[in-house]
Amino acid sequence: MLLLLDCDAPWAQEGLHRRPRVSSGRHTLGGGRDVTAHSSELAVQTRGDGDTVAVTGLVRRESARSAVDSGIVLVSVVGSTAAITTIEYEPGLVADLGKAWERVAPAGIAYEHDRRWGDGNGHSHVRAAILGPSTSIPLIHGELALGTWQQVVLVDFDTRPRTRRIVVQVLGE
Repeated sequence: MLLLLDCDAPWAQEGLHRRPRVSSGRHTLGGGRDVTAHSSELAVQTRGDGDTVAVTGLVRRESARSAVDSGIVLVSVVGSTAAITTIEYEPGLVADLGKAWERVAPAGIAYEHDRRWGDGNGHSHVRAAILGPSTSIPLIHGELALGTWQQVVLVDFDTRPRTRRIVVQVLGE
């Protein structure tokens, strides 16, 4: 499967479009070893405004579908106002993170992004840029190498509900 994405931002210039390739299959590395590359795209509904959604179950399901025993799992969100990380997913920590984000990149202050685009989500972009769009997790004997309470989460910082696209890519043998 080939997925083509173009940057449709008004300021994009010719030749700067990104065309990521999404595929599955076996590939041989230089040492002659077969490596499986399994990619899938998932849709996750969010409420925005720091909504934190546990996606560990989805990531485990896709890892199992890959049939990879040993490798690495990359989990990435498509978009510039959301992030992927791991946390102990419980209400107290989710509330603590919301308070921390309000101290680090407050919603109620002026952002140059908001002045330029007028969409009121400058803080969303800053927060997502700090946390980052992806994380990688070792896959050992077919299991994600996560701590007892560690969960993979999607954090949507945008100001409105969204359907977020998450790409899970499993590489290994």
